[in-house]
Amino acid sequence: MAAFRIDSEEISRRVREIAEAINADYAGKEILLVGVLKGAFIFMADLIRHISLPVEVDFLAVSSYGKHTESSGEVKLIKDLDQPIEGRHVLIVEDILDTGLTLSYIVRLLKDRNPASLRTVVLLDKPEKRRIPFEADYVGFVVPPVFLVGYGLDAAEKYRNLPYITEISAVEG
Repeated sequence: MAAFRIDSEEISRRVREIAEAINADYAGKEILLVGVLKGAFIFMADLIRHISLPVEVDFLAVSSYGKHTESSGEVKLIKDLDQPIEGRHVLIVEDILDTGLTLSYIVRLLKDRNPASLRTVVLLDKPEKRRIPFEADYVGFVVPPVFLVGYGLDAAEKYRNLPYITEISAVEG
């Protein structure tokens, strides 16, 4: 059986579609994109190029994987936002939603700071891996419960630079 793969053209098309939906939903508003480091940086860079609204960016970093391929179940804040978000329209940009632990943690953390609105956009969604209920507002692709790398996603800091997304077994194999 061939390894799961999403090619760069498919990714580009879907990122444009997500940006179009964001442009429509936030028409007339200024938004703050909050990228979750490190995995979301490529997705966020491509996404922002297609957003036609006034937009600012900030980043936070959390960890639940460390050097492993399975979530530890414990989310740690490594880098907080640089600016206040009270009264702002905030869109959290994440590479992958699997267990739901990381995004639910981030949403709870940021809701306490009283944004005008708070939504999430994920490039990849693995609903079969969910440990707690969580649904992203914008989803690029629903993917199988395999470990994926490329387009910002890594395995122990490797493979982020691949222009496509594939199973780890396809590049380590």
